[in-house]
Amino acid sequence: MTSTISVVIADDHPLFRKGLRQSIEEDPSFTILGEAGDGATALRLIEERMPDVAVLDIDMPEMRGLQVARVVKEKNLFVAVIILTIYKEEDMFNEAMDAGVRGYVMKETAVIDLLEAMKAVAMGKYYFSPAIAGHLVDRSQRVKNLLTQKPSLADLTPAEQRILKLIALNKTSKEIADELYISYRTVETHRTNIATKLNIHGSHSLLKFAIENKSAL
Repeated sequence: MTSTISVVIADDHPLFRKGLRQSIEEDPSFTILGEAGDGATALRLIEERMPDVAVLDIDMPEMRGLQVARVVKEKNLFVAVIILTIYKEEDMFNEAMDAGVRGYVMKETAVIDLLEAMKAVAMGKYYFSPAIAGHLVDRSQRVKNLLTQKPSLADLTPAEQRILKLIALNKTSKEIADELYISYRTVETHRTNIATKLNIHGSHSLLKFAIENKSAL
C-alpha cells in the first residue's frame, strides 16, 4: 500500500478551513493530521506531528503564516510549507521564498490549486498558482523592459539608484538626506539628474514612476 501525504492545515476562518479539509479528504492521497485557527497552534502541531506538508494562511492571529514558515526553516524541520495568500505583490512573494516556502497558492483558487500544490511540494518541487506565476512573468518582463529601454535604469549611478529606491518609498528629499547623511541640496541635484536621465518631467512624475516600478529598483 502506498503511503499517503500527511498534512496540517491552518486558517483562522473556520468555514474556509472546513472547505479546504473537505476538498483534501476527498483525495485518498492525503491524510490530515490536524488543523489550527492560529499560527502558534499550527507551529505546535507541525512540531508534534511532523507532517509532510503544512498549509498555512499568510495572515493569522498570534503568528502569521510566514513567521511559522521561518521557524520551520530555522529548525530544519522536514516539512514542506505552502502559503495561502491574497497577495500578488512581488515583495510579499519574495518574502515567502526567503522564509523557505515551497508553495504559494492564491486563496481565490485554493480549492482548484491546492491538491496539485501539495503533491508537488511533497516531492520536493515548488508550486505557484498560475495566477501569481502569470503576474510575476508580466512583472519580470516590465523589469526587463525598464533595464533595456533608452534611457534606462542602467544609466543611473549607484547613488542615483539608491535615492530612487527611497523616492519609491515616498520619502521626502529631507528624509532621504537624513537617512543617507548627505545634504538636502545633494538629494535635489540627484533627483534632477535622475529625471533628466529617465526623461521624466516634474517631481510628481518622478514619484509616480518610482512607485510604479518599485519592484524593479
